[in-house]
Amino acid sequence: MWTFFITYLISVPLGISKAIRDGTRFDTISSLLVLIGYAIPGFVMGILLLVLFGGGSFLQIFPLRGLVSDNFESLSMMSKILDYLWHLVLPITASVLGSFAVITMLTKNSFIEEIRKQYVTTARAKGLPEHLVLWRHIFRNAMIPLVTGFPAAFIGAFFAGSLLIETLFSLDGIGLMSFEAVMRRDYPVVFGTLYVFTLIGLFTKLLSDIGYVLVDPRIQFGGGGS
Repeated sequence: MWTFFITYLISVPLGISKAIRDGTRFDTISSLLVLIGYAIPGFVMGILLLVLFGGGSFLQIFPLRGLVSDNFESLSMMSKILDYLWHLVLPITASVLGSFAVITMLTKNSFIEEIRKQYVTTARAKGLPEHLVLWRHIFRNAMIPLVTGFPAAFIGAFFAGSLLIETLFSLDGIGLMSFEAVMRRDYPVVFGTLYVFTLIGLFTKLLSDIGYVLVDPRIQFGGGGS
């Protein structure tokens, strides 16, 4: 969940900024960075982070394993939240770096395509401020491809590489649990996890359809009467 939300919260604004500054040094450098992150597998990035910041060979800043510390129950509420977030830094970083490129470049290309259309030129010719042209006219039309990819992005962030990340950081997640159930031939757990995965997929498809209507009110799912 954290991986999915962080990916969208960073990638969409970054893609918009790249579209506005297309061809500039900012666009070139940011494209290089996100593509490097995309080229590095999540589990390789996780190993590198553990070596650098988890006490492997250099710094011991973040914990090596688990979601909470051993003395978690004795901590105050604020300390529990900070301890939980402290444990999440390395696994989330390893998960999100490879997810930035797809959403960022999709956002950039969608906005560039809309910016070049005739209605944008007309809106600018009427004297509308640039921020109104961007957010009132371009934004909704450019968001349709992103809403289309919402279920796939959610499922990808939820499952892709989760087994390796959970194994690497010793996290008791659903990916690791389902894998161990398959290896043990624990069929009730296997069918249970498949059922949960199916529900999540259906729920994200429902959110995608709702997002269509919110982004573009012209889209209607009911049959129109004559």
